[in-house]
Amino acid sequence: MKPANSILSSFGTTIFETMSRLAQAHGAVNLGQGFPEGLEPADVVARAAEAVTAGPNQYPSMMGIPDLRRAVADHDRRFYGLDLDPMAEVMATSGATEALAACLFGLIEPGDEVVLIEPLYDSYLPIIRRAGGIPRLVRVEPPHWNLPRDALAAAFSPKTKLMVLNTPMNPAGKVWGHDELEFLAGLLERYDAYCVCDEVYEHLVYDGRRHVPLMTLPGMRGRCLKIGSAGKIFSLTGWKVGWVIAAPEVLAPVAKAHQYLTFTTPPNLQAAVAWGLGKDDAYYHGLAAMLAERRDRLAAGLRTVGFEVMDTGGSYFITADFRPLGFAGDDAEFCRHITERAGVTAIPVSAFYQGGDVDRFARFCFAKTESAIDEAVTRLANYFRG
Repeated sequence: MKPANSILSSFGTTIFETMSRLAQAHGAVNLGQGFPEGLEPADVVARAAEAVTAGPNQYPSMMGIPDLRRAVADHDRRFYGLDLDPMAEVMATSGATEALAACLFGLIEPGDEVVLIEPLYDSYLPIIRRAGGIPRLVRVEPPHWNLPRDALAAAFSPKTKLMVLNTPMNPAGKVWGHDELEFLAGLLERYDAYCVCDEVYEHLVYDGRRHVPLMTLPGMRGRCLKIGSAGKIFSLTGWKVGWVIAAPEVLAPVAKAHQYLTFTTPPNLQAAVAWGLGKDDAYYHGLAAMLAERRDRLAAGLRTVGFEVMDTGGSYFITADFRPLGFAGDDAEFCRHITERAGVTAIPVSAFYQGGDVDRFARFCFAKTESAIDEAVTRLANYFRG
């Protein structure tokens, strides 16, 4: 048999799927894969049910139903002061991962360089390499996740086509500050580059922090592609409804890639998300407050077990150093060990780096029910202290 595509076949099964299968096999509390539990808004779900009954249920426009595109534009005007043309600058996608793929396939030419910051979401590199891009990696590391500005500047060159920016950052929980964004904006202007902004956790920020889209900074309106996710805003990750916001001339090639990927997204889910985006501020503030409480609940529990817990400013995730527990192996071994022996699943943070040297940290998801968090802490405590 002739071989399959050498780039995609070189990647194994995603770590999230691997650990979730292992969790199922051992009856573990799954704090690994980043899907929320017990946070789904019933009124948004009801809207989807109403919409599928009322119809239409045929192909909507590949750009998204008008109500959703207007709702996204209204949302970004309301929260960030962006003035968008919904019919020219907003496109609905089948989740944020498809949005990323459409952006990267639509913009990258073979040989283009792409700047990325580790730790990074696992879909970035396969898509970039399949598009013919050349990754240029810079890293932030626990415990402080400080940005190495000299290294970031050195990663840019005349061959740089774009950068991928994730804020708030998975798994670091880092919320990029205004000063850091200004530094990045200067590099993008200097090298005439785009920025694909993965902002799916935009409303999941804590402790008085504020999410600032790079697109809102001077000179960035025509360089940035801002990606959002209904799955994260409404805790409905299985719906796979996302969107891309960009200037018309930037969105056009992305739309051409999108039409050959998923083409469109279920119209009833788009309609429900459009309605949900208009919910009042209490919903958005309440979601962040509830997740902050669960973050603190899990962090306190992990500390009682003996973990050293890193600060988390945004996202669903806590990073914890397991060395104080005396485990001698690396993070992949640790996460498998606690799944099989303690009945709790986490994700090895080394999966988000390419070097394999950041290997003593585990990522735990706190977007779970309080009972699941408490059970996980109890199981870990019983195992390590029992």
